[in-house]
Amino acid sequence: QVQLVESGGGLVQAGGSLRLSCTASGSVARIDAMGWYRQAPGKQRELVAIIESAGIINYATSVKGRFTISRDNAKNTVYLQMNGLKPEDTGVYYCNAQWRWPVRSDYWGQGTQVTVSS
Repeated sequence: QVQLVESGGGLVQAGGSLRLSCTASGSVARIDAMGWYRQAPGKQRELVAIIESAGIINYATSVKGRFTISRDNAKNTVYLQMNGLKPEDTGVYYCNAQWRWPVRSDYWGQGTQVTVSS
């Protein structure tokens, strides 16, 4: 099992910045990837950014060039630096940790609200 604790959401004006943090505990050695998903009202949860144990990073097209995901392995923490925020970035951001062997298991944080005003 993995437990995830997020922090860093809030209200910001368009063009502003926020940094989200997510710290994992429990069976962290088995984590193959950590990342961030978001869910806007009335929409499905979508991938924002993910970083794999080998260092491979993927971003949603909508956030490329504005968001940066990074990790501190010593602290079992992943960060999401969000710059140039837009109103369409508003939503609940969820930290995600994945085990991929022998079968995929997903673990989720409680979610943190990000609101971008125009």
